[in-house]
Amino acid sequence: MGWVVMSERELNRVEVLAQVDDGRLSVDNAANMLDLTRRQVFRLLKRYRQDGAAAIRHKSRGKIPNNQIHKAKRDYALSLIKEQYPDFGPTLAAEMLAEHHGFKVSRETLRKWMVEDGIWLSRKQRRQFHQPRLRRECFGELIQIDGSDHRWFEDRSGPCTLLVFIDDATSTLMELLFVKSESTFSYFEALESYLLNHGRPVAFYSDKHTVFRVAKEDAKGGARMTQFGRALNQLNVEILCANSSQAKGRVERANRTLQDRLVKELRLASISDMEAGNAYLQGFKERHNAQFAKAPAKSDNLHRALNVEPDRLDDVLCWRDTRYVGKQLTFSYDRKRIMLEESDVTRGLVGKYVDTYAFVDGRFEVRSKGRSLPYKIFDMDQRVTHAAITDNKCLGAVLEYIKEMQDKAPPKYPVRTNSEKMGYKPNGKTPGRPSGSRAKKKIVHVAE
Repeated sequence: MGWVVMSERELNRVEVLAQVDDGRLSVDNAANMLDLTRRQVFRLLKRYRQDGAAAIRHKSRGKIPNNQIHKAKRDYALSLIKEQYPDFGPTLAAEMLAEHHGFKVSRETLRKWMVEDGIWLSRKQRRQFHQPRLRRECFGELIQIDGSDHRWFEDRSGPCTLLVFIDDATSTLMELLFVKSESTFSYFEALESYLLNHGRPVAFYSDKHTVFRVAKEDAKGGARMTQFGRALNQLNVEILCANSSQAKGRVERANRTLQDRLVKELRLASISDMEAGNAYLQGFKERHNAQFAKAPAKSDNLHRALNVEPDRLDDVLCWRDTRYVGKQLTFSYDRKRIMLEESDVTRGLVGKYVDTYAFVDGRFEVRSKGRSLPYKIFDMDQRVTHAAITDNKCLGAVLEYIKEMQDKAPPKYPVRTNSEKMGYKPNGKTPGRPSGSRAKKKIVHVAE
């Protein structure tokens, strides 16, 4: 005697068959209750009377399924995943096993194996909890910055980006600026306005956009700092990068609020372009701060005065680089050949490095020891053989000038049609042939 494991369905069958065997229930009623045919009820009743209640249990219970995957195959699949695909999910891992190793297994079976072996965690187990962070205590101690790409002018204009600077201690909107996209130069423009209006904060808090952070795999030549980071380093302002959007929730929630309130106010004001929008932002910012800004825990203002002269701020908020001067007094920049004008100063720069400055307003300069050098431009893409002399102008403006001159210049060779190439003029006459009756006679003579 021993215990017999049975399901609830099988126990229900035993109870009904016992009532039929005692005569308390008819076969028809039993068939209706068990949702079986009369024939099947008689077969079960026969097994019940011969071998007892244990005979009603399913015959396959306790036996190894015919389609069960051998344990060695399971271990082989898990070993491949641990060695070659440790960070792969079950779906992608199943595809890789079938494609590269000829091992076919369903993704759900593989998911079960990985969970049992501790390689994969369920969505619930992978859930991360972000604990709330207290505000900074002082105004200007930490400024969260972010760009929000949105249809700010709805269907009146295309989408653009709003750069938002918000104080962490007070939720005060410090700077708002409509730009075409998040770029180094757009952040330089917003940063310049912030510094002139408020001074230098202690730190900025941003996401891991390429404007603020250099990825390890992308770093070349030991460059570990972006142009924006280099500018903040010169200004003695720290830059912190958040590991998640929840970490800089102050500016994320501000973006969500602005995408509702600001969009509707711009609609009521009939504003449909960035220039008018930026002019409107100053008044909107003051009204928003008066309603939503909070008092800081401490009354100290940690903004500091600029450590450079305001008129020299452009030299900090620009794209700076160094270039090697070749034997022909040339160097490459942005797929263009920059040719320095020959002088007593530039002759000594062969084999040395010069500094390049690309400014927010489009100006471009080449300097050596702080001295600006005149140069010419040779566009390597268009193979322009003549270059315009620039007096510290923008490269883009020079190239537009060259293109305009090319469009105005007449073509070097006149364009001829196929008929003209064959010797026929547009008026239908053939050059070199006589006209009138002489031409007709000659043509007839040739034909004969």
